[in-house]
Amino acid sequence: MDSLPAVVAKAAAPASVIAPRLSLRGKPPASSPSALIELLREAGAAPAAIEATATWLLRRDSENTRTAYAKDASWWLAWCAAAGTDPASARALHADQYDVALRESKLAKSTRARRLAAASSWYDYLIRADCADRNPFLAMDRPSVSADDSPTRGMTPAELAQLLKYARERETSRTYALLVLLATTAARVGSVLSAGVDALGYDQGHRVIDLVTKGSHTKRFVLVPLAVEALDLYFEDRGGPGGEEMLFATRTGRPMDEPAAFRTVQRVAKAAGIPHANKLSPHSLRHSYATALLNKGVPLADVQDAMGHADPRTTRRYDRAAGSVQRSPSYKMQEEITKAMAELSMT
Repeated sequence: MDSLPAVVAKAAAPASVIAPRLSLRGKPPASSPSALIELLREAGAAPAAIEATATWLLRRDSENTRTAYAKDASWWLAWCAAAGTDPASARALHADQYDVALRESKLAKSTRARRLAAASSWYDYLIRADCADRNPFLAMDRPSVSADDSPTRGMTPAELAQLLKYARERETSRTYALLVLLATTAARVGSVLSAGVDALGYDQGHRVIDLVTKGSHTKRFVLVPLAVEALDLYFEDRGGPGGEEMLFATRTGRPMDEPAAFRTVQRVAKAAGIPHANKLSPHSLRHSYATALLNKGVPLADVQDAMGHADPRTTRRYDRAAGSVQRSPSYKMQEEITKAMAELSMT
């Protein structure tokens, strides 16, 4: 079958080779849909397969989703190239070896599951488009991802205040505005970064921003005074909000991307003295929003609506993640040990 690319010309690796020496972490081989198409073109993929892949991506509702699928699918092509496996003739054995490679790269179960799902979805569409005759990922055992706990590291309200205070005093007004917006709306960073200035507005006397969320839905978020002040300062520094410009643009006018936002959060958190700065991400601000409100007794339904969760069980993950730490019996154990040690010191 010649409808899928032979990524490399050499023979496929023997079955005894479980995983090639390849790190599946870091920058993806393709960082956009166009980059994935170019990767296939350079690998010699047939025009029909390239067209099918482009259509597979275009069927996704949003640019963020298309980009995410392209990134995840490109890792499979990179593994095939390293293993000497032609994606057109890949079998279940190769899919399982790829999963082993993902695991040995110390990736989270959720990341492994997502990449496997993307590769499987790609094959499903190629089969539908008569460009492939089998899906090597079909019916494979995928990593089980717990629905109970959120793996994201959060911050306490005091740590959030510490982060924002530092950003206001030491960072650019753009960085400060971005962090305040993420911290006070719980919006996903992809939604914020894809927004234009025209997303800002008013509703019943409130300053608001309309952001595209999962499923290409548009959700209206209230901008509290802290966020309004941060945005006004940012616009003042950049010479006005502009007309059709991106809300968070680089000096060249291009949209700020998610890797840059990720690096910004960790860099500012480290400079601000947040103890676990290297474990934080833009999603940590969303996580912190949920856990802080749930700990304050805000009704689950209100937090669910603010987070844009279709299922309340998703919102409950944040409550359980915080509770498992804050209500740990280890603190009680420490009290008992400390008490016993104090009694011994008195004898």
